[in-house]
Amino acid sequence: MALEVKLQVFEGPLDLLLHLIDKNKIDIYDIPIAVITEQYMDYIRAMQKDDMEVTSEFLVMAATLVDIKCKMLLPKEVNEEGEEEDPRAELVEKLLEYKMYKYMADELRDRQMDADTHMYRKKNVPDEVMSYEEPIDYDALLGDANLSKLNEIFQALLRRQEDKVDPIRSKFGKIEKESVDLDQKTLYVKAYIREHDRFSFKQLLEKQGSKVEIIVTFLVILEAMKVGDIQIEQDETFGDIMITSNRAK
Repeated sequence: MALEVKLQVFEGPLDLLLHLIDKNKIDIYDIPIAVITEQYMDYIRAMQKDDMEVTSEFLVMAATLVDIKCKMLLPKEVNEEGEEEDPRAELVEKLLEYKMYKYMADELRDRQMDADTHMYRKKNVPDEVMSYEEPIDYDALLGDANLSKLNEIFQALLRRQEDKVDPIRSKFGKIEKESVDLDQKTLYVKAYIREHDRFSFKQLLEKQGSKVEIIVTFLVILEAMKVGDIQIEQDETFGDIMITSNRAK
């Protein structure tokens, strides 16, 4: 029966390890792995005698303790910073984290038990009291303010709004998107090519009214050259580009 009481106390392997550490008054940052492992295995054997189906978590922790015990017997490894690594460090971190959560759980349980001892009275305030609104004394609210002072405050607010306005950007107009119909521009350029067997590119661009029209016209000329409708010549760098219609030949 005593064994059953022990099994009910421990909620998991970390709980059992904390019990052994507290029982032996061990510093959690300097755990004697050999002693703790031996006592932990004694509990595991007792569990197996009472119940063959021991929780796998306890067996995994037993294997972890044995692994740490073996590493403690070997020469200590050195990390990149030149410090010796402690095989117990990861286990200590898990124990501290579990101990913190266990403390928080106990604190919440105590608060719940304290709350059960308090009784609260239901709200029974009359509707007349709930709907009551304290009247506003406008004279007290305004104090010594008068129309002159209110006007000064209003004018100050207007000046603040004017100061926020950018004097340069406020004069900018809206930038509207200019649209050029590619099909219409293509028909226009083809008609121009038919009417002029040989002409300069500059002469064609002089008929355009905006940068967008110039760009679209340039694209149409490139397409016409690609399909073989025209030929393009330039005698010198930055010189005038001459366009010749292949139909003229």
